[in-house]
Amino acid sequence: MKRRGKKWNLSHEKLDLEKLYSPDEAVGLIGTTSYSKFDGSVDASVKVQYKSLQNVRGTVQLPHGNGKTVRVLVVAKENKHAEAKEAGAEYIGSNEILDKIQKEKWTDFDACVATPDMMKDLAKLGPILGRKGLMPKPKAGTVTNDVGVAVRKLKAGFSEYRPDKTGVVHLSVGRASFDASKIKENISALYTSMQKSKPADAKGEYIKSFFISATMGPGIRVNHRLLV
Repeated sequence: MKRRGKKWNLSHEKLDLEKLYSPDEAVGLIGTTSYSKFDGSVDASVKVQYKSLQNVRGTVQLPHGNGKTVRVLVVAKENKHAEAKEAGAEYIGSNEILDKIQKEKWTDFDACVATPDMMKDLAKLGPILGRKGLMPKPKAGTVTNDVGVAVRKLKAGFSEYRPDKTGVVHLSVGRASFDASKIKENISALYTSMQKSKPADAKGEYIKSFFISATMGPGIRVNHRLLV
């Protein structure tokens, strides 16, 4: 039997693992159950029930961001570079940056925005960018001529989500240092987005469970029906 540390045990003792916590109760427990010495992230784990998980995906604009610095690459012709720089993009380029990705397998960024005229060349990098979820997509708003708008949205907490093979959506929704009200608003935004993105042919109860947890802390089960 695996032995747990004292901090882990003390953290879990503060929870009733059988209880379905209200959103206010759940976010209030984040600070008291987190036992890390650093400002860890707050993560949501949402179990969805649907026969075709590849159709379960969407985007959400977290009202208060997730507390992380998002490094954005913009792939566009030179006439868009000033706009991208003003919006705060860390990396900007066109064909030369595509060559860097191809030759060096470079993926040292968190999100990529591209203009439509660059997608033909960018699509060839699918094997490199696709498996890391970095390929721009029109539905996610990252294939656009309005690169400044796209960059600002990403910086402000715009995130794309999809479930893993077990049907669980994992998304960072803040930091342990956030006010409880901000975490609540962020998880409410995620829940609302997932309900709006529910596949039209999904039957029965779509969201099966909704947990939040600190980086080093137990999963807290939220009564997601109260997230409105």
